[in-house]
Amino acid sequence: AALKYYMNGIDEIFYLDSVASLYGRNSLYEVLRKTSKDIFIPLTAGGGIRNVSDARKLLASGADKIVVNTACLNRPELISELSQTFGEQCVVISIQARRRNNLKEWECMKEAGRERSGIDVFEWIKKVQDLGAGEILLTSVDQDGTCLGPDEDLNNLASEVTRIPLVVGGGFN
Repeated sequence: AALKYYMNGIDEIFYLDSVASLYGRNSLYEVLRKTSKDIFIPLTAGGGIRNVSDARKLLASGADKIVVNTACLNRPELISELSQTFGEQCVVISIQARRRNNLKEWECMKEAGRERSGIDVFEWIKKVQDLGAGEILLTSVDQDGTCLGPDEDLNNLASEVTRIPLVVGGGFN
């Protein structure tokens, strides 16, 4: 599938083991090795990254950038450690946002969007930028898998506080 996308002009591939943190695993090494042999666009990989060593293994397997969510919510200084080790351009912070009480407030979720963090999405966006993130992958947990379109309120509010590249997901068909 990756080769087909590449041959049709895609400009980046994300490999994300979204339940890796939940199950305490890292399973993308072999797929990254195989993909990077024939595909010459940026490969971004994440899931289960808990420290610099985990990120280094994914990068050594062929990833150009790494994506982290749960571990950074649990230990925000990991963002600085990653960006100081590999460069800000390499560090993508995944933010899985869930609406609070049907208001224009969103909370960061962790463990594959199953666990609440108690952290406000927009405050987190500001903090991850200050800590050295190079990009944000923002996913609306409420919209994900619905094919009803993206959460425009979330994306518009996030774009007001984001000064690094922002990739949005959730709700697309």
